[in-house]
Amino acid sequence: MINVGIIGYGYWGPNLVRNFAEVEGARVAAVSDLDGNRLSKAKLSYPAIETSADHRELLADAAIDAIVVATPVSTHFELARDALAAGKHVLVEKPISTTSDEARRLIEEADSAQKVLMVDHTFLYTGAVRKIRQLIDDGKVGRLLHYDSVRINLGLFQHDVNVLWDLAVHDLSIMDYLLDRLPVAVSADAVANVAGQPENTAYLTCFFDDDTMAHIHVNWLSPVKIRRTIISGDRQMVVYDDLEPSDKVKVYDSGITLSDDPEMLVGYRTGDVWIPKLDRTEALFAEAQHFVDCVSGNAAPTTGGETALRVVRLLEAASESAKSNGKRVEV
Repeated sequence: MINVGIIGYGYWGPNLVRNFAEVEGARVAAVSDLDGNRLSKAKLSYPAIETSADHRELLADAAIDAIVVATPVSTHFELARDALAAGKHVLVEKPISTTSDEARRLIEEADSAQKVLMVDHTFLYTGAVRKIRQLIDDGKVGRLLHYDSVRINLGLFQHDVNVLWDLAVHDLSIMDYLLDRLPVAVSADAVANVAGQPENTAYLTCFFDDDTMAHIHVNWLSPVKIRRTIISGDRQMVVYDDLEPSDKVKVYDSGITLSDDPEMLVGYRTGDVWIPKLDRTEALFAEAQHFVDCVSGNAAPTTGGETALRVVRLLEAASESAKSNGKRVEV
């Protein structure tokens, strides 16, 4: 039985506690938060769980095997570092840190301590994203041409990170998992419409070492909520709409055909649309189970430190580009 301590019981913490409480082979031993009202709610929902306003009590508890960090991004590095130094396995909310240097240091610390280090890139554990990866691996999509994603809604405004680090981090982790290669450069434009607050709207373009291109639009100031990704291949095209209640992934047998006729160089092919069956397991539950399996030595992390580092490197490059009015930045 893996005893888990969770630091942070704000927006995401209750979901983590609920899922780890249901995972086979795990037990939520303690929850820490600076807010006494949140701790009271945790205790009311889970009477057997110990609560503390001081996270150091969790780190000092020899009975706790693993720590889950669900706190503001600016605190991730210090909490994860201290947990690893205390001999705990660690799962950190996304992004793993605010700089790639911090991410590298956490990887080194985990390797030195021989502990599991994972980042909570939840979407990689959804049935939808895993199905798309299978379609790509099986060659159904063909050569990847374009990746386009829109992730917009009204709020929630963050205070310690901008919209790229809050929302685009999801799309970059999905893109990293599906394309399985890094862009060679990025270009980003971002704007802050609220004085004194981080950038709330951003457009990010990723360039690869061939003609593949990826584009990501993220926004906290949209009247509608959209979570849609389009992946175009030279054989098939995939539309992933995370807000669809059931048919989240649609595969289009559509594309173009090339001709030697200079007057009809490009033709269009439109075929059937089919909806693959998806695993309906809650992504966070699948991730929690995977983390426990990794701690038990039965699996290697899908979203380990190196995955987290690649995403942070892209976010750093995007932020640098945005500060330079969209200047192309090599990764």
